[in-house]
Amino acid sequence: MSTRFAAPCLLMLATMAGPASAAETLPDAVAAPGETVVLSVHAEGAQVYECKAGTDGKLAWAFREPIATLLAEGKTIGRHYVGPNWEHADGSAVVGKAIGSAPGATAADIPWLKLEVSSRRGSGVLTPVTTVQRINTHGGKLDGACDKAGEFKSAPYSAEYVFLKKG
Repeated sequence: MSTRFAAPCLLMLATMAGPASAAETLPDAVAAPGETVVLSVHAEGAQVYECKAGTDGKLAWAFREPIATLLAEGKTIGRHYVGPNWEHADGSAVVGKAIGSAPGATAADIPWLKLEVSSRRGSGVLTPVTTVQRINTHGGKLDGACDKAGEFKSAPYSAEYVFLKKG
């Protein structure tokens, strides 16, 4: 008898919860209270790592750069690459500097980030952006030993990037 009610109860709970606003669900380290969303996109790509000697002299994978496609409604609208840079198809672009971090959902997920825009170029959708959030990350971490300095390896990842402006 209890299993008969389980599914409807779960459905009712999900309906009651409704869509949560980003501000309610984000960790303090990456939240941007008082800022307004300019654009929110999905990214699919890879985090690229290089095999390097660490401070202890042992070889380990070191983060090098991201390479990702920015998508909105299933269409490519830009790209994300070293800098970190985000470039929109309209020619506007921003470069960010990490100012906050929170762990991803699992050990395999890269952290969520809050980045402050340090420079911009072009004119378009990204022009007013002051903050970028990387949230809902999946994958992207690369652990383990590497054998040869200078070797490269990539780890697939996806994330949501939220572009915000003050006010």
